[in-house]
Amino acid sequence: MNPRVVVRITRNFERNLDEIERFLATLENAHGFDALLEELSDTAIPTLEAHPDIGRDFLARVVDSAEAEMRLRTVERLLADFAIAACVREYVMSHHLVLHAHVQGAVHLLSIRHQRQHAFDMGQRTGTAD
Repeated sequence: MNPRVVVRITRNFERNLDEIERFLATLENAHGFDALLEELSDTAIPTLEAHPDIGRDFLARVVDSAEAEMRLRTVERLLADFAIAACVREYVMSHHLVLHAHVQGAVHLLSIRHQRQHAFDMGQRTGTAD
Protein backbone atom coordinates (compact mmCIF):
# COMPACT_ATOMS: atom_id res chain seq x y z
CA MET A 1 0.00 0.00 0.00
CA ASN A 2 1.31 3.45 -0.92
CA PRO A 3 1.82 5.92 1.93
CA ARG A 4 -0.57 8.84 2.10
CA VAL A 5 0.66 12.26 1.06
CA VAL A 6 -0.03 15.59 2.73
CA VAL A 7 -2.69 17.80 1.13
CA ARG A 8 -1.89 21.52 1.31
CA ILE A 9 -4.37 24.31 0.67
CA THR A 10 -2.94 27.34 -1.13
CA ARG A 11 -4.01 30.92 -0.45
CA ASN A 12 -5.46 31.06 -3.94
CA PHE A 13 -7.63 28.02 -3.15
CA GLU A 14 -8.84 29.75 0.03
CA ARG A 15 -9.71 32.87 -2.00
CA ASN A 16 -11.60 30.67 -4.46
CA LEU A 17 -13.59 29.16 -1.58
CA ASP A 18 -14.57 32.67 -0.45
CA GLU A 19 -15.69 33.48 -4.00
CA ILE A 20 -17.70 30.24 -4.22
CA GLU A 21 -19.40 31.07 -0.92
CA ARG A 22 -20.44 34.48 -2.33
CA PHE A 23 -21.46 32.89 -5.64
CA LEU A 24 -23.69 30.33 -3.89
CA ALA A 25 -25.23 33.11 -1.78
CA THR A 26 -26.27 34.92 -4.98
CA LEU A 27 -28.00 31.68 -6.03
CA GLU A 28 -29.69 31.58 -2.60
CA ASN A 29 -27.96 28.26 -1.96
CA ALA A 30 -26.39 28.87 1.45
CA HIS A 31 -26.36 25.17 2.39
CA GLY A 32 -24.40 24.47 -0.81
CA PHE A 33 -21.23 25.87 0.73
CA ASP A 34 -21.55 23.63 3.79
CA ALA A 35 -22.04 20.67 1.44
CA LEU A 36 -18.88 21.68 -0.46
CA LEU A 37 -16.81 21.82 2.73
CA GLU A 38 -18.19 18.44 3.80
CA GLU A 39 -17.38 16.86 0.43
CA LEU A 40 -13.86 18.33 0.53
CA SER A 41 -13.14 16.98 4.01
CA ASP A 42 -14.96 13.65 3.75
CA THR A 43 -14.22 12.64 0.16
CA ALA A 44 -11.91 14.82 -1.95
CA ILE A 45 -9.02 15.33 0.48
CA PRO A 46 -8.89 11.69 1.67
CA THR A 47 -9.00 10.54 -1.97
CA LEU A 48 -6.14 12.88 -2.92
CA GLU A 49 -4.13 11.75 0.11
CA ALA A 50 -4.42 8.14 -1.04
CA HIS A 51 -4.27 8.77 -4.81
CA PRO A 52 -2.31 12.01 -5.43
CA ASP A 53 -2.21 11.58 -9.22
CA ILE A 54 -5.95 11.08 -9.67
CA GLY A 55 -7.76 13.10 -12.32
CA ARG A 56 -7.03 14.12 -15.87
CA ASP A 57 -3.97 16.11 -16.90
CA PHE A 58 -5.19 19.70 -17.06
CA LEU A 59 -2.33 20.90 -19.28
CA ALA A 60 -2.92 18.14 -21.84
CA ARG A 61 -6.53 19.09 -22.46
CA VAL A 62 -7.66 20.23 -25.89
CA VAL A 63 -8.53 23.92 -25.90
CA ASP A 64 -11.31 25.19 -28.10
CA SER A 65 -11.04 28.96 -27.76
CA ALA A 66 -8.50 31.74 -27.59
CA GLU A 67 -9.52 32.46 -23.97
CA ALA A 68 -8.98 28.82 -22.96
CA GLU A 69 -5.58 28.86 -24.67
CA MET A 70 -4.62 32.03 -22.74
CA ARG A 71 -5.68 30.51 -19.42
CA LEU A 72 -3.75 27.33 -20.12
CA ARG A 73 -0.61 29.33 -20.95
CA THR A 74 -1.09 31.33 -17.74
CA VAL A 75 -1.04 28.13 -15.69
CA GLU A 76 2.09 26.96 -17.54
CA ARG A 77 3.83 30.33 -16.87
CA LEU A 78 2.89 30.24 -13.19
CA LEU A 79 4.36 26.76 -12.87
CA ALA A 80 7.54 27.90 -14.64
CA ASP A 81 7.78 31.07 -12.50
CA PHE A 82 7.63 29.02 -9.33
CA ALA A 83 9.91 26.29 -10.73
CA ILE A 84 7.25 23.69 -10.12
CA ALA A 85 7.87 20.45 -11.96
CA ALA A 86 4.45 18.96 -11.59
CA CYS A 87 1.50 17.73 -13.52
CA VAL A 88 -1.57 19.83 -12.83
CA ARG A 89 -4.58 17.57 -12.60
CA GLU A 90 -8.31 18.23 -12.51
CA TYR A 91 -10.37 16.45 -9.84
CA VAL A 92 -14.12 16.39 -10.44
CA MET A 93 -16.42 16.67 -7.42
CA SER A 94 -20.24 16.66 -7.37
CA HIS A 95 -20.59 20.35 -8.30
CA HIS A 96 -17.01 21.62 -8.26
CA LEU A 97 -13.75 21.18 -10.12
CA VAL A 98 -10.41 21.24 -8.29
CA LEU A 99 -6.99 21.87 -9.82
CA HIS A 100 -4.21 20.18 -7.88
CA ALA A 101 -0.52 19.40 -8.31
CA HIS A 102 1.45 16.54 -6.77
CA VAL A 103 4.85 17.97 -5.87
CA GLN A 104 7.50 16.29 -3.71
CA GLY A 105 5.21 14.17 -1.56
CA ALA A 106 2.44 16.74 -1.20
CA VAL A 107 -0.72 17.56 -3.10
CA HIS A 108 -1.26 21.31 -3.47
CA LEU A 109 -4.85 22.40 -3.98
CA LEU A 110 -4.35 25.22 -6.49
CA SER A 111 -7.82 26.33 -7.48
CA ILE A 112 -11.48 25.37 -7.19
CA ARG A 113 -14.57 26.53 -8.97
CA HIS A 114 -18.25 25.71 -9.04
CA GLN A 115 -19.24 24.06 -12.30
CA ARG A 116 -21.49 27.04 -13.06
CA GLN A 117 -18.64 29.54 -12.68
CA HIS A 118 -16.82 30.44 -15.89
CA ALA A 119 -13.16 29.60 -15.33
CA PHE A 120 -10.45 28.75 -12.83
CA ASP A 121 -8.93 31.68 -10.98
CA MET A 122 -5.17 31.16 -10.76
CA GLY A 123 -4.40 34.25 -8.70
CA GLN A 124 -3.95 36.52 -11.71
CA ARG A 125 -5.20 39.59 -9.84
CA THR A 126 -2.32 39.52 -7.41
CA GLY A 127 0.22 37.79 -9.62
CA THR A 128 0.70 34.92 -7.17
CA ALA A 129 -0.45 31.34 -7.17
CA ASP A 130 0.40 30.50 -3.58
